[in-house]
Amino acid sequence: MKYLCELSREFKFEAAHSLPEVSKKHKCAQIHGHSFKIKITIRGNINPNKGWIIDYGYISKAFAPIHKKLNHKYLNNINGLKNPTSELLALYIAKELQLPTHIKLFSIEVKETCTSACTIYPITLK
Repeated sequence: MKYLCELSREFKFEAAHSLPEVSKKHKCAQIHGHSFKIKITIRGNINPNKGWIIDYGYISKAFAPIHKKLNHKYLNNINGLKNPTSELLALYIAKELQLPTHIKLFSIEVKETCTSACTIYPITLK
């Protein structure tokens, strides 16, 4: 019997942003900061020789250049994040993430507070 396995790695960074598409009266229209938590999940089959899907280090290596672009930055100034909602930040990370070709990204979760999160699931449409 084969089993499908999910493997996750979490990362943190600090950044500021504002949401230009909301009303000027909305609290998120003002510049404010978050301690973002990112959870990258991959899904695949366990390699019978190695006993894993992928080394956690590969996920860390793939996220490192993204972390450098985001950490302690004003997200609105980053190319592709003019309106840095959690949803668009998750999409940005998914597009920037360079995993080995045999590894399938399952989801990316962005938490901007301890009670608010967004999760995206890349899909292929036929």
